[in-house]
Amino acid sequence: MKKNLLLILLIFCSALTLAQSQERDKAVKSDSTVQKKLDFNVMPYISYNRNLKFMIGAIPMAMYRLNQADTISPKSLSGLAAVYTTNGSYFISVFNRWYLAEDTWRIKMFGVTGDHNSQFFMDDFDEPGFYDYGTNTTLISVGVQRKIAGKLFGGLSYTYANYDTKYEDDVQPESTTQTNGIELNLMLDTRDAVYYPMTGVNSKLRYIAYPEWFGNDVAANKILTEYNRYFPMKNGKDVFAARFSGTFGLGDIAFEQQVTLGGKDIRGYSEGKYRGDGQMALQGEYRYNFGEKMGVVGFAGLATIYGSDTESFNWKMYPGVGVGYRYRAFKTVKFNIGLDAAVGKDDWGIYFRIGEAF
Repeated sequence: MKKNLLLILLIFCSALTLAQSQERDKAVKSDSTVQKKLDFNVMPYISYNRNLKFMIGAIPMAMYRLNQADTISPKSLSGLAAVYTTNGSYFISVFNRWYLAEDTWRIKMFGVTGDHNSQFFMDDFDEPGFYDYGTNTTLISVGVQRKIAGKLFGGLSYTYANYDTKYEDDVQPESTTQTNGIELNLMLDTRDAVYYPMTGVNSKLRYIAYPEWFGNDVAANKILTEYNRYFPMKNGKDVFAARFSGTFGLGDIAFEQQVTLGGKDIRGYSEGKYRGDGQMALQGEYRYNFGEKMGVVGFAGLATIYGSDTESFNWKMYPGVGVGYRYRAFKTVKFNIGLDAAVGKDDWGIYFRIGEAF
């Protein structure tokens, strides 16, 4: 009907036809602009490890600019993740990273709730081995950073967490732990891009306090450090990334707050066997890109832990090595999703990635 009307207008009045054409062109340009303002995608989540077993879910995400005139700030990112595992666990989370005022302010917000069915290793029984536990978790974290000078940022974060944990065979008493953490942090960020850096440094120092006067049953503190550096390879087509990370628990660290070998700091561990109050890890990763949207990575690292209830685990070297696949998720910004497979000491793991490991 609209086409017929345009044809009639063409016959009776060419000038009016030209005006209609111009208005239509403006509308098309306007629609294109709206599409460019919001880059949206839904990512499938498929993974497996020896602890949570098979995992399936979906992750809708969007990239956008809070201020279209601000071309200096990186694009902001918002998303939601819903994951179910065949060991009966489930997680629902929301996450946001906002960049404002020509990258003067950086704000992040994260929330997650779900049931986490896992296992831990105990050796103070007649038969040492793994024991199952289940934790219902609710966690909310909000943080703000401001540029201090140059590429140096400083910030403050607050994290609330509630854990209800039950243990198999009552090997430990059922517990409910509520924590309120205050974090002070500094970050030096000279990366050329926040989502897929090719050059530069990203270094962080974080101090997290759980004081009794802030509603915590027991006072505890954590110091977290990381140093990531990026080296362009093959005339800027590929990149080599190096990382050092350290988590240092001070005071009475709750069971749920302990660090467990695995994740981005040392891939290749998924059983939950090695856990303690602190961890240090060194890692390197080569990122090879081919085509317009795909790439593969190879990585290797070493880690150690301390403060484990199993004394023989402390200060030992735990290696991890693996490979991964990457796929570009958004058109306007290089932001990858992917899958990593890694082996460690008597363990292995498969990891779904949203963005790079570091």
